[in-house]
Amino acid sequence: MSKKVVVIGGGYGGLRAIEFLAKHEDIDVTLIDKHPYHYLQTEAYGYIAGRFDLHDVVIDLQDWCNGFEKKINFVYDNALCIDFESQHVEVCSGKITYDYLIIATGAKTNFFSFIEGLREHSFGVKNLNRAHNFRVEFENLIYKKLQNEDASQDINLTIGGAGLSGVEVAAEMANVVSVYKKTLGNRVEGIKIHLIDASKTILPGMSDFLVKSTHKRLESLGVNILTDAFIQKMDDKTIYFKNGDTLQYHFMIFTGGIKASELNESVDTQKNRISQFIPDEMLNIGAKENVFAIGDCVEIRDAKQNILPPTAQTAERSAEYVAESIRKKIDKKNIKPFDAKVLGVFIALGGNWASGELFGVIKVKGYSAYLLKKAITYAYYLGLRLRINTGYKNRIKNR
Repeated sequence: MSKKVVVIGGGYGGLRAIEFLAKHEDIDVTLIDKHPYHYLQTEAYGYIAGRFDLHDVVIDLQDWCNGFEKKINFVYDNALCIDFESQHVEVCSGKITYDYLIIATGAKTNFFSFIEGLREHSFGVKNLNRAHNFRVEFENLIYKKLQNEDASQDINLTIGGAGLSGVEVAAEMANVVSVYKKTLGNRVEGIKIHLIDASKTILPGMSDFLVKSTHKRLESLGVNILTDAFIQKMDDKTIYFKNGDTLQYHFMIFTGGIKASELNESVDTQKNRISQFIPDEMLNIGAKENVFAIGDCVEIRDAKQNILPPTAQTAERSAEYVAESIRKKIDKKNIKPFDAKVLGVFIALGGNWASGELFGVIKVKGYSAYLLKKAITYAYYLGLRLRINTGYKNRIKNR
């Protein structure tokens, strides 16, 4: 009899787990997601700056599921809660039973409550709707400059949080502004990009090479970098810092932190301060050997107990491990504890420029790093597109 595997969440981890599980004839897979699309969050920096279009950052989950040789059931619904004892997931339309469960619900932007006005007056990039809203605002801003509206007025665009997402957004926006200067001239001269972080440096926790090469690139693009800067509160026009300084701004993108999705709150198991599950060494939660959590919704550590960064790479490595673990459990084979390392980091820094490290040894920057990052991203995107095209053709054929 086939085993039922339910995957909650169609992000990087969820899709990678399904790719591995779909190879087995004796495993039936169901994907649950509250959105009908997969959002490539790693490409958000290019989308909000207008470099990429919508079709570059989203794919249709139903067609993707249809692209497999065997049926992958897609449930476009919101997972409300999980009953570990009766082994079912409750969704708005009913209940879905499972033999094995993979929770891959990702994370959302953590608009810190101790910063007054932050949630009301800033945009996030984790959510496609918020990213789209900022893109529209950014394009409207450029359009007004083109129409000579407020041509002499300085426009301050701010990014809160100088981690990986923050520096990528700041660099791409600054690069777009520099490109516009070549055609619109002084009309866009007053658009300034400000990158703000409470840490003493950008990219906290990353290597000296990445920090220094990124800092130099941002400065060359004209980004105003404000580190060791604590935001106390903000209203619709002004950012107030704890040291008494203020900054007049037009838009704020906040990338300064994440928090696990709402589903985590409904699950009675150990969590950290940002509601991520704390799993055992096999990535099981709730002391249930048939329930796993992967990606940003869980605090993942390596064999030395170092917390791995919440990246697409970490989500995919954990997904591969869990898919293999389920296969071994079905076959009654032994399973080793999860152990993975960050193989490399590439940071897109505007235009055809990037900075990156591979295996902690190989260091590249500039156009060569951009080509490597582009190749990695394109390989992932091409795999999705081929699967979607197959699924689309199957859907048309079966009408």
